[in-house]
Formats: sequence, C-alpha cells, structure tokens
Amino acid sequence: MASGRQLFIKNINGGIEVERSNSGRVEVSAEKRWRRGNPEMVRIEQKRSGDNIVICALWEEGSTCDEEGIRSRRGNRWNDRNDVSVHFTVRVPEGVRLNLSTVNGGIEIDGVTSEVVGSTVNGSLRARGAGGPVRASTVNGSIHVAVSSRDNAGDLEYSTVNGSITVEVPSNFGAQFDLSTVNGRVSTDFPITVSGALSSRSLRGTVGDGRSRLRASTVNGAITLRRLN
Repeated sequence: MASGRQLFIKNINGGIEVERSNSGRVEVSAEKRWRRGNPEMVRIEQKRSGDNIVICALWEEGSTCDEEGIRSRRGNRWNDRNDVSVHFTVRVPEGVRLNLSTVNGGIEIDGVTSEVVGSTVNGSLRARGAGGPVRASTVNGSIHVAVSSRDNAGDLEYSTVNGSITVEVPSNFGAQFDLSTVNGRVSTDFPITVSGALSSRSLRGTVGDGRSRLRASTVNGAITLRRLN
C-alpha cells in the first residue's frame, strides 16, 4: 500500500495487535482460536475500497463488511453458539493509516508513526511509541497512549466509560486540552494555563505552545497527563 492510504481491520470477537513493518510491506495475519466452536464458520474477507483495503472477520453467512463496519442479521454480534475468536496481527510501514475496530477484545499498537483510529467495546487500548495522531475509544476498558514525538502528533482524542485514561507525551509537547471525568480525578505533570474554573474532575487549558488539541473523557476512572522521561 502506498503512503497515505488507509487499512481497515474490522473484527467482532478477538483482539488486534499492530506493529511497524520492517519490510516496507503491509502484512496481516488472522489466527482463529476456539474451544467448542467451529472455525470453518468464521471467514476472513479482504476487499479494496478505492485505494484503501478492508479486511474483516465474519461469523455469519450473508454478513457483509465495508469501511463503515460489519453488517449481519444479528447486528454487530458474533454467534454465541460459536466461541471462535480471531486475533489479528498487523504490520504496517510508515505512512499507511489505520482504522481498527473490534467488539470483544483489546487493541495493542507498537511503534506506528502514522494516523491511527481504534475502537472497541469490551477491551483496553494501548499504544506505545506512537508517532502520529491517535484517536481511541472504548466502553469497558482503559486507554494508555505514549506519544513519541510532538512533530506528527496532531490532534489526540480518547474516550471510555468504565476505565482510566493515561496519556504520556514528550516534555516539549504543546496542546490545548480538555480533560474530564465524572467519577475520578484529573492530574498532570505539566505546568498548565487553566481556562475556566479549577476542578479535580476536569481541566481545560493550554500546555506549551498549544499547537495541538488533546481531548480525553471518561465516566468511571482517572485521567492522567504524564511527561515522558
């Protein structure tokens, strides 16, 4: 895939693991795991969408998938009589953008330098050494993102309902930020210029030169903005 193109991975039951490719090529493997289910009922499909590629794990006959997600008669759920899960391992070169989604499973990202959008429902999301903008959302799970460089970080957006959010950024990071929780505390390692009222549950203000935007929100959990050593 050429730089700037987007790879979509759509899953329902199982995690997604991403790392940087050293070959200059996109490589995707899907491993089926099961105890009592029938792995032959779960199929992996790949299709092109313009210059982008979409790869999906499908549990039902007649299910379809595109950039917007998986569609089936049962909605966005896997067949609960078939406990097969699919674990994706993805290796991408610099410049290939990623859009990752699953329902039951976590997302792990290591050393990717391009834009990443990741979402799950029941699972955590972790990104280490992220060199590009990362947007992440979950419902039941925590989010932990370590941004390696301020130069390509872009806007950062994170949200969960039941879980904490930890964002680690370089000491020279600059952003306009909006951090909020309902049941938890907000803390930061950085000297900040606060906008509005000072609260332990929400912070709005500016760090450094304010060149990027950082938004993070949770209902049940803490939010921490940490300085990378």
